[in-house]
Amino acid sequence: MVEFGAAVDTCNSPPGVLVRRGFPVYLWGFSAIDAYLGRFPAGETLALTGADTADLARVFEELRYPGIDLADAAVDWEEGVCYFRCAELSGGSAGGGAFFTNAGIFPSGDGRRPSFGFLEFYMDCRTGHFIDPKGNYFLLRQCLKEAQPDLRTDNINPGIERCRALMDWALILARYFPLDETRLRGADLFSELAEGPAPGIEEQRLLLTGILTSRNPGAGLEFLKDNGFIHDYWPELAVLDDVDHSKEFHPEGNVWRHTLETFRYRKASGGGIYDLRLSLGLLLHDIGKPMAETTGSRRFDGHAEIGERQARRFLERLEFPAALISDVCYLVRNHMFPAALPRLPLIRTEERMSSPLFPVLMELYRCDESSSFKGLDAYYESSAAYQAYLRHRRNPYRTADGKKLGNNRKPYVR
Repeated sequence: MVEFGAAVDTCNSPPGVLVRRGFPVYLWGFSAIDAYLGRFPAGETLALTGADTADLARVFEELRYPGIDLADAAVDWEEGVCYFRCAELSGGSAGGGAFFTNAGIFPSGDGRRPSFGFLEFYMDCRTGHFIDPKGNYFLLRQCLKEAQPDLRTDNINPGIERCRALMDWALILARYFPLDETRLRGADLFSELAEGPAPGIEEQRLLLTGILTSRNPGAGLEFLKDNGFIHDYWPELAVLDDVDHSKEFHPEGNVWRHTLETFRYRKASGGGIYDLRLSLGLLLHDIGKPMAETTGSRRFDGHAEIGERQARRFLERLEFPAALISDVCYLVRNHMFPAALPRLPLIRTEERMSSPLFPVLMELYRCDESSSFKGLDAYYESSAAYQAYLRHRRNPYRTADGKKLGNNRKPYVR
């Protein structure tokens, strides 16, 4: 077991609140690994605590119980959700992790145990020290160097069910290791595991969010598709692999391959996290193509409008927030619009360009164009048209389409 220190601030989070109340609290699994790597994705925090559910209910007024398969309790706060697992931490926070052994915290077969030894990694929220009972430090150092470490699937912990192992492995692939597809396809030790219960809606939403805000969503999504998870739970995405593209316009492959390729061109934030709204837009921008019909020379006529309806149903089923659903549907509905921007009059473009979401739509267009190896000439032309609109809009002596106001007219006030 290795223990080492780092400066990680959790004081304003639910774990920090518990620490101030005197309870031992540890980030664990993905949250501890992300903290070590200096990544702090908004949304989900996994915490292990010596407090029981009664203690948590006394500390947090809005405590909820998402289901034992996900967590013992959860707290919604301004930066996302903290999921608590309650455990007998006899060493206490002051014990410096004395209760951690190479066998882990939970006994073999305990459903709360991490699915892989790689996830048995912890951070003491009181001291900021990391605890590594499984010796994962070397793998994490390789991850920091963006190397391709020898991470194997044969360290699945005993008693773990297949569905949970698939979800965790997909997240590991998407989040930490840029593995190629041949290695992914050769790593199937999951068929021998018991299937286990189907994941709940909240678990599915967290899984998709975690994959899409990671640096390599294609690896995680491809792995889930190869192992039947997407067919079983997200069939709207599975059918994308059945729709061919013209090789002239999409040499990267069919609709599924094109969708995965778009993720390669996203830009990360300073913390190495990718925007969920844009990523959902990329995932779903062509979801209408399987149902679209050919009209004349239009192979997928109306697929953007069809896709908006499909995207809304998909996101509502996974219970994403209404505001996020509305934003993503805007991106899906309008994803063909930027290509036509330089050729359209202002009367047909101003309403959409005035949306605060239009810069995100332009990012989606850039990723969409890049994925087909076309070059970015069309994107730059559309960007120039949008920048001209913004420039004229700020000028009180010009109309929004750049025309000068007459000398006897008052400045244009918006």
